[in-house]
Amino acid sequence: MVFLLIFMTVLHLVTLAMLLIATLEKSWWIWDDLEITDLWYNCFHDNATKTWMCAATNESDWLQSVQALMVLSVVFSSISFLVFLGQLVTMSRGGLFYFTGLCQAFAGFTVFAACLIFTFHRKEILSESRDLSKGRFGYCFILAWLCVPLLLVSGVLYAHLRKKQ
Repeated sequence: MVFLLIFMTVLHLVTLAMLLIATLEKSWWIWDDLEITDLWYNCFHDNATKTWMCAATNESDWLQSVQALMVLSVVFSSISFLVFLGQLVTMSRGGLFYFTGLCQAFAGFTVFAACLIFTFHRKEILSESRDLSKGRFGYCFILAWLCVPLLLVSGVLYAHLRKKQ
């Protein structure tokens, strides 16, 4: 049972770190190696100075919904972890971690919704006149998709996990 608690804690921290990276890093859409777009900025690589120059993204309703859902997923997962730690201390023996599992499942569903919106509405979100076939999804988008099953599985595992000690 101790092994399962340690595994769940590590899984939770890994998914939380992945969520933070997916939300805050600059690689949701890559136009080429010199231009990237994320949820917050459009960045261009300046060859003369060898630095990235970033400007705020053009706000659209779809982009704001993706931003809100990703931030909400980080909040749900953080609350879930804090509640889990609190329940480890205060919950009576044999209790189940229902609320922790519910928060993790909600985090998984919000990331799922954000990824679906970005996938199907990327033309409106990116609002570029360029051809989208010249770009590709970045690693932050892929990390967000990887978080979906991890969050849902950990939510189910939390709901079935009993406190033994």
